[in-house]
Amino acid sequence: MPYSTSEAPPIKPTPAAYSDGLPPGRSRILAVATITIGLSMAVLSNSMTNLALPYMANDLGISAGTSIWIVNAAQIAQMVCLLPLAALGDIVGYRHVYRAGLVVFCIGSLGCALAPSFGWLLAARTFQGLGAAGLMAIQPALVRAIYPRNMLGRGLGFNTTVVATTLAAGPSLGAALLTISSWPVLFAVYIPLGLISFFLGERYLPRTVHVRHPFDVLSAILSGVTFGLLIFGIDGMAHGHSRQVILAELGSAVLLGALFVWRQTRLAHPMMPIDIFRRPLFSLSITTSSCTFVAQGLAYISLPFFFHTVLGRDATDTGILLTAWPVALATVAPFAGRLADRYHAGILGAIGLSSMTLGLALTALLPEHPSNIDIMWRLMLCGAGFGIFASPNNRLMMNAVPRDRSGSAGGIIATTRTLGQTMGAALVALTFGLFDFSAGGSEANSAAHAALWLGAAFAGTALVVGSLRMRLQR
Repeated sequence: MPYSTSEAPPIKPTPAAYSDGLPPGRSRILAVATITIGLSMAVLSNSMTNLALPYMANDLGISAGTSIWIVNAAQIAQMVCLLPLAALGDIVGYRHVYRAGLVVFCIGSLGCALAPSFGWLLAARTFQGLGAAGLMAIQPALVRAIYPRNMLGRGLGFNTTVVATTLAAGPSLGAALLTISSWPVLFAVYIPLGLISFFLGERYLPRTVHVRHPFDVLSAILSGVTFGLLIFGIDGMAHGHSRQVILAELGSAVLLGALFVWRQTRLAHPMMPIDIFRRPLFSLSITTSSCTFVAQGLAYISLPFFFHTVLGRDATDTGILLTAWPVALATVAPFAGRLADRYHAGILGAIGLSSMTLGLALTALLPEHPSNIDIMWRLMLCGAGFGIFASPNNRLMMNAVPRDRSGSAGGIIATTRTLGQTMGAALVALTFGLFDFSAGGSEANSAAHAALWLGAAFAGTALVVGSLRMRLQR
């Protein structure tokens, strides 16, 4: 497939994007550093906030259940804005959306750090989520603009490593900050980082070709409301909301989603280009990705409960055990990215997803009193498998679409990831409710094992669907 690779002329002092990525050397290194800072901020903003929820609930005088909305507010804001901001990146340029996202994220972080009440903090976290959407939505497109085509897998692999490393370090970093100050410092720390990334971005992020057409406000509204209702409906199923409310939310999401898709087929420049789903490589890869992130969400949420409640591990041991997955992922992902530039994503994906499925199944089959080593090598199988799968899969999806649709493709990838993880978390809550996890004992054991087996089933489904790509040309 031919790609449109022409770029706008350089505007000093910012280097132009070359026809096949930035040239090797200082410009490329600093461009990568710029987006790495933003990506790390977006990931840390959730992992460190989760850690501090008990402290926030106590200081603000709210219940533990209510404090969950401090996390939900940012996640929902991010989810509903991913597609619109990705499409906006194609129109105005990825660097502009990224830098605007940094500004909004920093304003939200300042608001969080100064928040005098729960309502204020909720509003500020919503701003943080909007800013994070600007950083995450166009990450794949910026990587594609920075790295030459024959190094795209390597670049995406590095991104995967950054996410995994940040996830692994988040709880420890948050705990260290809380030992020297109160929870507002967890938000204040992003402001200098954001400023550094903002000024680096002005000088070093590439200028890319813009698609000249108006931004479709109606599509943005339809997209945002659809995903918002879908998340509320999924969350309602997991937390026992009334059947009528859940059906109304999910039914409205389906109706508005169908209207959104219908509108996209009628537009010359759609926000979500439906035609890319007619490309078998893209549609199979996005389906595989969705199933994999559901499996990951099921594992990430259920494992802490499994270790603490069923196996009786304390908080320190649980934290150590959970690092096995992201550490293995971070170790393998750079090598997988390099391999992705040489070998078919279907083959690498089959290897990775086989490892992930096997790891989840073996975790569900743990003996009654396993050692830490018994647990960790199984989780390392999962993390390594996910690492082998992720970068080649993202590379294939990005290369399956023309360059002028990189933003939209990146938005679809980011939306799939977020929605898959949200569904995984909701399925854990639903499974725990069905098996009465709170009763403890054998019920808790059955609930945790059911969630892990369900995760293995989704990973196995991803393996089957992803393997179909080996019949297609690269």
